[in-house]
Amino acid sequence: MNQSAQSALIRPDWTPATIALMVLGFVVFWPLGLAMLAYILFGERLHGFKRDANRKADGMFAGCRRAKSRYSSSTHFSTGNVAFDDWRKAELDRLDEERRKLDEMREEFDSYARELRRAKDQEEFDRFMRERRNRPSDENGVVDL
Repeated sequence: MNQSAQSALIRPDWTPATIALMVLGFVVFWPLGLAMLAYILFGERLHGFKRDANRKADGMFAGCRRAKSRYSSSTHFSTGNVAFDDWRKAELDRLDEERRKLDEMREEFDSYARELRRAKDQEEFDRFMRERRNRPSDENGVVDL
């Protein structure tokens, strides 16, 4: 978790501010208190849920954009000016190519970020295992906790 999220006044944790807001919410209108309680209990999970929902929505809408661009580029309406229509079609094709490149770049970055997170997790796990192996144990062979 980043520093700004840990120093935030209202974060999904049992802080005096969140408890006061929850109690105030129950006093004013009970669903507000219930919503604050849910935020305190499940707020940390919302970040992952939001990221996954955004990724799925982006995938769905990217498919819609591709289908729309195929449909609109083949059936665009003529303005009557051939030069303008040719220029418009070329610009739309260029924009579609740029959008495709941006989508590919975003997918590459997402996989890069996933790999960085995996590598960081692996490094933390390896460090934990090294420290665990290097801990002194008592005479019965049990590791002190």
